[in-house]
Amino acid sequence: MASGNHSTITDFILLGLSADPQIQALLFVLFLGIYLQTLMGNLLMLLVIRMDSHLLKPMYFFLSHLSFLDLCFSSTTVPKLLENLLSHRKTISMRGCLVQVFFLYDTGGTEACLLSVMAYDRYVAICHPLLYAQIMSSKLCKELVWGSWSFSFLDALINILFAMDLDFCGERTIPHYSCELPSLLSLSCSDVSTNFIVMLCSGLLHGIGTCVLIISSYTLIVSTILRISSSTGRSKAFSTCSSHLTAVLLFYGSAFLRYIVPTSYLSLELIFSVQYSVITPLVNPLIYSLKNNEVKAAVRRTLKKNL
Repeated sequence: MASGNHSTITDFILLGLSADPQIQALLFVLFLGIYLQTLMGNLLMLLVIRMDSHLLKPMYFFLSHLSFLDLCFSSTTVPKLLENLLSHRKTISMRGCLVQVFFLYDTGGTEACLLSVMAYDRYVAICHPLLYAQIMSSKLCKELVWGSWSFSFLDALINILFAMDLDFCGERTIPHYSCELPSLLSLSCSDVSTNFIVMLCSGLLHGIGTCVLIISSYTLIVSTILRISSSTGRSKAFSTCSSHLTAVLLFYGSAFLRYIVPTSYLSLELIFSVQYSVITPLVNPLIYSLKNNEVKAAVRRTLKKNL
């Protein structure tokens, strides 16, 4: 971490998605619509899971936390994006920037952990169906969820504590619509080697670590499904994890593309960033409601009961 006097910079400039006022107006309408649909879709999922007794299963307990995470993940960046699309002064305070980085790390990391937990849940359901209720007890489910939240909170806190001691020497323009830690490191005139190592370790733990757990679970799942003799049985077994697999591919695929694109390809980086932080929270409830018959039936029952 850097030592010495801190800089007097109190805010950063977010360049956003476009400098054209007409395009900004169109983008505001578009992202406002996406954000409202994200809120409604995930709130509806939370309401349905809480109110419908048929969804009192571990998978839906995890799904309710995924919906809550998507609400938080989207709300970390989109409101500020909407504000800046209408504002001539597209700034964010240094404190606000650090808060945004913290919640991006916290919610994004928790979602990665939760997706790996859901993969384990599908592994137990398909590979050990007779022991499912015994293994996936209410106590274990709560421990897995709160473990995901706690680990990601600690990881985000460590990164932010190091980032709080950075010095900035004049350049304060971020070529993005939100604050992210790599952007702050590139603007700092401090020695960021420690920050980079901490960021890399947390990325490996959350990105590679959870990905390995998911791949291991699905390797065993596929192996079990292929041993099922009837095609109907194989199809039924695969359908129980197709929604989760789609959500995993969307989340990890967009995150992978977001962070491997060279910074010189700014427009492409912004597209993948929007897909990762804005589109994914929107489509997750659609994936689970359209591809899961139990959720579709529960939504119909809830709407019929309350409308």
